Amino acid sequence: MHPKHFIAGLDGKKVMAAIADAERKTSGEIRVGISHTGVKDVLVAAQECFRKLGMERTRHRNGVLIYFVPSDRQFAVWGDTGLHEKCGDSRWQEIAAHVTPLLKSSQYTDATLEVIRRVSESLSLHFPRQADDVDELPNSLRHE
Repeated sequence: MHPKHFIAGLDGKKVMAAIADAERKTSGEIRVGISHTGVKDVLVAAQECFRKLGMERTRHRNGVLIYFVPSDRQFAVWGDTGLHEKCGDSRWQEIAAHVTPLLKSSQYTDATLEVIRRVSESLSLHFPRQADDVDELPNSLRHE
């Protein structure tokens, strides 16, 4: 799929609002990245994008990147060490299993909102919002 089709089918305002809402419940940070080129390994690409965005610099190492590669029909959820230690690979695989059918049926906004909702559940459980919490990263969609 061409990335333009994916982006056209994605309601960016709803996605950014969902991120903002999720982050009101946690000290964690969520970002969405969309690759405009194919990749050999979606997890490696997600990890590289995570680093490019400086997501490993959050105070509690609890950032999460939702990374889409439309041209390869792939996506990944990459969580920083603080969250990954608490959730492990099984949580990311569980999220992927629930979201893949939505993506396959071209429900890009619904799929993205579902990932955000499920990631938010994990973040809220392990990293509840603190009184001194600040939004450490922008909520905008990242195109690369």
